Amino acid sequence: MIRVVLADDQELVRSAFAMLVRSAPDMDVVGESADGDEAVELVRSTRADVVVMDIRMPGTDGITATGTIAADEDLSGVRVLILTTFESDHNVVAALRAGASGFLVKDTKPAQLLAAIRTVAAGEALLSPGATQALIERVLRQPDPAGPAPGALAALTRREREVLTLIGRGLSNGELAEKLVISPLTAKTYVSRLLTKLDARDRAQLVIAAYESGLVRTSSQGDPP
Repeated sequence: MIRVVLADDQELVRSAFAMLVRSAPDMDVVGESADGDEAVELVRSTRADVVVMDIRMPGTDGITATGTIAADEDLSGVRVLILTTFESDHNVVAALRAGASGFLVKDTKPAQLLAAIRTVAAGEALLSPGATQALIERVLRQPDPAGPAPGALAALTRREREVLTLIGRGLSNGELAEKLVISPLTAKTYVSRLLTKLDARDRAQLVIAAYESGLVRTSSQGDPP
């Protein structure tokens, strides 16, 4: 059973999401909050698996709350799924940098939201289809000072750099295996190594690392050879 905390300052939105989540046989809502601080406390007290987090809330916002969860070793297994009103919201990238596993817009279809919760609960990244590339290209043109250390990329093997590049382009483990002609298990092993070497929380942060390290460039720059 996937244990879900819902954090949104709009009660009607929370109620609608709660009904939807509870309709799924493999998940349940274990807490609801209207601000970031309360969301963090609920995660700690309920041992939730996934937090569906709004960015804009009074008091402590979703980005700050996401960072608090990501920085707490006791909550290392918790995944945060950001909900936003606009796919072009620059705060989405800040949330991903803070440790969110992905994002969706609030008008996402019910089945897609449930699938997203399952995806991040399984440790995968979930980046809103169609918007991710444009968003990252626009916002990540200026590297984050807290991004991957210069020496981190040098520690990667040529194959690992290739895998990271493909992750940055949005390929799943299955697609990695097909592209590189390796087994799905080997693809998963490469991803695990990258997470360890780059000190990344999950796949979403690997995507950001691929851009910030220059392995994947914006469309105007073109990819490196």
